[in-house]
This record gives sequence, C-alpha cells and structure tokens, in this order.
Amino acid sequence: MESFEDKLAVVTGGGSGMGRELVVQLAREGASVAACDVNLGTLEETARLADSVATRKVRITTHQCDVSDENDVDRFRDEVVAEHDTDYINLLFNNAGIGGGGSFVAGPRSAWERTFGVCWGGVYNCSRAFVPLLVASDEGYLVNTSSVNGFWAALGPGIPHTAYSTAKFAVKGFSEALIEDLRINAPHVKVAVVMPGHIGTDIVANTRKVQSGTDSEEMSDAEVDGMRNLLAQRGVPVEGLTSDELRGFMKMFEAGFRDNAPMSAAQAATVILDGVRTDRWRILVGDDAVKLDTAVRADPERAYEGGLNLQSIIGQ
Repeated sequence: MESFEDKLAVVTGGGSGMGRELVVQLAREGASVAACDVNLGTLEETARLADSVATRKVRITTHQCDVSDENDVDRFRDEVVAEHDTDYINLLFNNAGIGGGGSFVAGPRSAWERTFGVCWGGVYNCSRAFVPLLVASDEGYLVNTSSVNGFWAALGPGIPHTAYSTAKFAVKGFSEALIEDLRINAPHVKVAVVMPGHIGTDIVANTRKVQSGTDSEEMSDAEVDGMRNLLAQRGVPVEGLTSDELRGFMKMFEAGFRDNAPMSAAQAATVILDGVRTDRWRILVGDDAVKLDTAVRADPERAYEGGLNLQSIIGQ
C-alpha cells in the first residue's frame, strides 16, 4: 500500500503510545481514522492532535471500546460503519495491549486472563469484526502488533512473563497463518506482524490502571501491597520503603520506561507505516528487536538458560 491518502483506517489502543502516533501520522498522510481505546479522555486528545496535523479534509472518530469484549468490538464496528458511512475499511491496526499476568503458576488468574484477553482476544475479536470490511475493499492491510515476546517468551532470568508472551506468540502465529489464507481467499488484502522491542509508551502505567480497573494516577493501598510483594519476589529490597515511597518509585519507573526507551512511539509508528508501504509482512521495530531476533535464531536452545538477557543484547 504505497499511499494512505483517502484510505480509511481502524486503530485500536489509539489513546496513547504507538496507537496515538499511528492515528496522527495516518491523518497527516490523508487517511481518515476510527480509533478506539478504553480511555475516552486520552482518545479525544489523540483526535485533537490528528486534526491539528491533517493536511487535507479527513474524518477522525473516537470510540470507547474494550477489545477483549466481543460485544464491545461489534458495537465499535457498527459505529465505524455508521459514522464513516462505509461498507469497507482499508487498514486495521490491532495495536491495543497491556502487560501483567507474569506468573501462570503463582500469579492471580484474573490478571493473567485480563492480559491474554486484551493482547490476544483483542486481535481475534477485532479481526473477526473488521476483516470482512477489509475484504470488501479494493486494497486492504491487516497489521497485528505482536512483540519481541512473540519469539522470546521472557524478560530475563527470574522474571516470569507468561500471559503477555503467550498472547504475543498467538498473534504472531495467527498473522503468519493468515498469509496463505488471504493469498487464497482475499489476495488484495495483505497482513503484517509487528514485533517491537522497548518503545517509549505508557504501557506500564496503563497496565496498572486496566488491571486495577481504575483511571487513578495514584496507586491504591491494595496495589501498593501487591507491588511490594512482586518486587520482593524479584529480589528488590522494598521492606524499608513506606507506601508513599513505593508509589513514588513506581511513578519514576513508569515515566522512565516511557522517557528512556531507545525508540519513541512516534519513531515506532513511522517504522510500522513504512513497512506497510513496502509490503513487508514481518516488521521488527527497534535495534533491540533486530538484535534479539538474531540472537534467538542463532542459539534457540540457550534462549531460556540465562545466557540471553534483553539488556545485554541491547548493549551489544
């Protein structure tokens, strides 16, 4: 898809991070966009930013939607069809995602299923709802966001990372399986799987809010207790920290994850859109993603033996 001009795109998780930047950059290039997020407030800010950079008349619509809920997704689809007065779309970016659900063995089932429900269920539900609209177009592209954790199911020694990794492996496998399916049944529709490394987004802060079911910027007492236990399990000396000190530590961590990443969300969105333009089906985002992919492929047997550490790979 060489140009996004006059195209209609659907973007999930459009309220922040890569989703927001995809909406903004698509609008700048002349595409109309229907964006969804669980947080309507941040989504409205995305729409304002997109409208401010659009170089031609485009339509940006915002939709509150929990992508893990099939009924919510079907309602979102129906809103897109009605508000854009269309019977097709050209692009679907299944971008929404959260973290959490680290341990399958020792962690709470609710957190595991919430993470899996968003990261995999969201891709499945939105694909079921919107792929027929892609097929109805004369040119379509399905873009599914996996992760480096879609080919390496770990963060490093001592840190279980099961729900997110399982979901991202599913997204990668689903996307690759669709290559031949679409080639046979809808050859005008392409598919791409996106595998970002560490990107500067608010996923850490957003994960805490989604998992706790609150939009509060402050951690509740229950969240503080849960975080204290989790950090203690990972060997972080937290026994001397007060609850307010732990809240401050987490705010610094959330901001640091976003602000100190090797690639910004805007840069990541540009890489993704460039990949779509050049018909790539496998889009690695960030030097860390490229290096980690190379390392895992070179010695897959050692991928989980402590010899492969994301930070050491990034530093190579």
